[in-house]
Amino acid sequence: MKTGLRIVAGEWRGRKLAAPEGDTTRPTADRTRETLFSMLASRLGTFEGLKVADLFAGSGALGLEALSRGAAHCLFVDQDPAAVRAIRANIANLQAQGRSDVRAGSVMALGPAKGTLDLVLLDPPYETGAGAVAIDKLARLGWIGEQTWVSLETAKTEGVSIKGFELESSRDVGKARLHLLRPVG
Repeated sequence: MKTGLRIVAGEWRGRKLAAPEGDTTRPTADRTRETLFSMLASRLGTFEGLKVADLFAGSGALGLEALSRGAAHCLFVDQDPAAVRAIRANIANLQAQGRSDVRAGSVMALGPAKGTLDLVLLDPPYETGAGAVAIDKLARLGWIGEQTWVSLETAKTEGVSIKGFELESSRDVGKARLHLLRPVG
């Protein structure tokens, strides 16, 4: 597995993360993650006790960053076997098994939620529209409630418009554009 990623802040600050082998995943760079979590912290105040999902998880860096900052639990979902191995290795390395749930499969295969999440982090393949489709489906299945914050990373060239959601903020970082969305109540 490739390395080079690290946790930016919190309990595991500076700890290295493994990235999946191959070119099927594009891990969120440390600088992009730092920008995203700064954007979220200014709105959430704290990550303490949050229920989080890291979808199209890749290395699991986004969800592990949330756990490092105090989130109570994170659901990690990815369909790439190399990504799932990297996520599980990173969780084991950080001894975060009790606060993590890893699901190998498509985000689109998630069934109805048992309850809403506080924060949903999506980093789908760029230029596919998969993030918007997933957000719409997750809202209909009860994963996203009226208090949920949704972060969607896209290519800098992509805009986002999802029925039932308002774009709260977006910021360009390198080749990425970070979008923060809220359900329209």
